[in-house]
Amino acid sequence: MAIPVIDFSKLNGEERAKTLALIDKCCEEWGFFQLVNHGIPEELLERVKNVSSEFYKLEREENFKTSTPVKMLNELVESGSSGKVESVDWEDIFLLSDSNEWPSQTPGFRETMGEYRGELKNLALKVMEVMDENLGLPKGYIKKAFNGGEEDTAFFGTKVSHYPPCPHPEMVNGLRAHTDAGGVVLLFQDDQVHGLQILKDGEWIDVQPMKNSIVINTGDQIEVLSNGRYKSVWHRVLALRDGNRRSVASFYNPSYKATIAPAQQLVEKSNKEANQHYPRFVFGDYMSVYTEQKFLPKEPRFQAVKAK
Repeated sequence: MAIPVIDFSKLNGEERAKTLALIDKCCEEWGFFQLVNHGIPEELLERVKNVSSEFYKLEREENFKTSTPVKMLNELVESGSSGKVESVDWEDIFLLSDSNEWPSQTPGFRETMGEYRGELKNLALKVMEVMDENLGLPKGYIKKAFNGGEEDTAFFGTKVSHYPPCPHPEMVNGLRAHTDAGGVVLLFQDDQVHGLQILKDGEWIDVQPMKNSIVINTGDQIEVLSNGRYKSVWHRVLALRDGNRRSVASFYNPSYKATIAPAQQLVEKSNKEANQHYPRFVFGDYMSVYTEQKFLPKEPRFQAVKAK
């Protein structure tokens, strides 16, 4: 079983209706799909690969060798235990946003990633407009909801991750299973080293590496806005003995002040309370709950935030 692959350029031609229907089906049945011909220049994507790998080598690799997951795994191995390190992930992470300090030692990193983030943000807006159309919502509805009705207050972040070779991959997770808290996630994953898996019909399946594709997945807030028609999906990353897996995930999330609720157009008018499957809440409150419960079932998070 393979993750669906969609040619995004076909939205502009005779196959628009068919492509819209495919994306709708992916959002309903998979929560994950890969986009090709998405409009991001391949030359830029190659530069992102290069500067991300160089960034890890120059600025992150040495520190990872003495990081908490390495220390905890070594302690477990030395104890002779056959258990598993459950509380940390075999992952190196650096977050890029408009408000934090970016790495400065890696040549071309700031310029390349700045350009890339601009392209990805535009792609996120296009993907959300497709979701608007498929859900029967006014154009720009999701963007407006995530911005709290204001012009540009939504959070757009980029997580540059590496999953280094692990000497005992059976004893630690690359990244523990979870759903994503926010809105739309756009992942530029390694096209050589696998490891990302999603839970589909009770079975873990690989998100196949594919050169220069962008993997789209829906977060918890899209599930809420769509009143459950689109679902956020459990996914994880395996630790691997060979290969240093690169992952560049960008996410378009609501502003912390934004109020999130099912779109009224998707709640049956006859009995709104009975047909509204999710509560109304402020996204910042949801994140407070999510931070504590990220790796736990998502349904109690919705109930917890309802009580706030």
